Amino acid sequence: DNMDVDDMLALAGDFGRCQYLMMILFCIINVLSAFHYFAQTFISIEPDHWCAGTNHSRFVSELNWVCKDNWKPTVGQSLFFVGSVIGSLTLGVMADHFGRLPMLVVSNLCALFGNLATSFTYQLTEFAASRFLAGIATDTNFYMMYIIVMEYMRPDMRTFGLNLCIGLFYCLGCVVVPWLALVAGNWRRFLWGISAPMILVPGFYFLLPESARWLINKGRFQEAVDCFHRIAASNGRQPLPQAAVDKFLKNSRERVSEKSANLFGLFKTPRLRRKTCILIFKSTNIVQGFFLSFFLFLFRMVLTLCYDAISRNVEGTGFNPYLVFSISSATILPSCVIILLLQDKVGRKAMASASLLLTGLFIGAAGIIQATTGDNTNHYMTLTLNIVGRFGVNIAYNSGAQYAAELIPTEVRGQGVAFIHVVGYAATFFSPHILYLVKYWGAIPDLILGTMSIMGASLCLLLPETMDKTLPLTLEDGEYFGEGEKIWDFACCKKEQEQDEE
Repeated sequence: DNMDVDDMLALAGDFGRCQYLMMILFCIINVLSAFHYFAQTFISIEPDHWCAGTNHSRFVSELNWVCKDNWKPTVGQSLFFVGSVIGSLTLGVMADHFGRLPMLVVSNLCALFGNLATSFTYQLTEFAASRFLAGIATDTNFYMMYIIVMEYMRPDMRTFGLNLCIGLFYCLGCVVVPWLALVAGNWRRFLWGISAPMILVPGFYFLLPESARWLINKGRFQEAVDCFHRIAASNGRQPLPQAAVDKFLKNSRERVSEKSANLFGLFKTPRLRRKTCILIFKSTNIVQGFFLSFFLFLFRMVLTLCYDAISRNVEGTGFNPYLVFSISSATILPSCVIILLLQDKVGRKAMASASLLLTGLFIGAAGIIQATTGDNTNHYMTLTLNIVGRFGVNIAYNSGAQYAAELIPTEVRGQGVAFIHVVGYAATFFSPHILYLVKYWGAIPDLILGTMSIMGASLCLLLPETMDKTLPLTLEDGEYFGEGEKIWDFACCKKEQEQDEE
């Protein structure tokens, strides 16, 4: 008798021409996001130089930020992540008030103007301020589109659709971006080139429907119905039956919570509070032994921090940094293929925890080798271990993105996803500083990241499975979602038990 969003989507078409259009636009967003996120790496790679003469404030090669000034690009990258924290908080909250589509446009415009502003800087303060502005876009410029595509695709096709786009086109963006920097020949032209396509994103506002789930939670029921009519027309379906529409409107009005939902609602109920904390600490752990004036300063998300640090760890490897980045970025595609093949079989929890464990073992092994061999380190061996580690963290990051978004109730999904990622980006403020420690002892970054990955894999086991389940719509749904599940309850094990019972 009930008619919910998934039922209406099935009537309108949950994997037709409309979804293909969404995937195409999501592919564009993936390429632009890769360009934007890793641009800093290639405008700040330290060139060959001699530490002699006057080092006045000119940017890396042009601004001569080397030798005693080689810390300055690190400041810019740190401010980029400060911007991402503030941007995720503010734009995430605004997304739950004004909609996903407007914030998709706003975030990409922030990226555009931030990169353009960077290209006209000559001083450290200007550079830091412009990187802060560019950082505001991260990662709202990606996740608003991710949420829309996920919500309009039937559950059994989400893994395929989302990871196909990420695997092919985010990988393409990452593999290509270092060579675009080389072809541009000048860091300013490089920033202009990767920013220009962002002008296309405001046009997405007229091509995509707003999130129907968000419209329902805002009490805009007829607009949600209009979205389904639009999808049905795009997919070549018959007009939606009026009886189904009426039932949907009736059920939607009954389901909408009378209380206003906000980010703090994620902590109102015991089970939801536990799951929210696990989502945060799944990738977060108090860093022991790394204090500054006895001040405990790090709560970090392993998933985001490892992803960022491993991806950017291209200098000091003994190899061409552009080539190293391209090769390691090529692991994005096979990692997404693995997700496509296994995530809907083994489940989100098993995939995320196993891949984080893989990352921890290989990155930790690279750190141990460096710690024990010192100057005699086999660079080919450590590079191989780090590339495999990036393969693992790519799996964890992409599967974990879908996992987190599915766990958070729709009525606070924009704020919830933003909050989870804010914790990660707050930690990645320290990512460039951790990588900078390689100048003192090469093993430090890998040992830190390897340990935290293993701890994150353990914490991931405490989360409930989301595979083949109707996503929680309200905070009440989130409270009872996954009730009765145990730590070792994996979707693949349940399937085997069901087959044995049959």
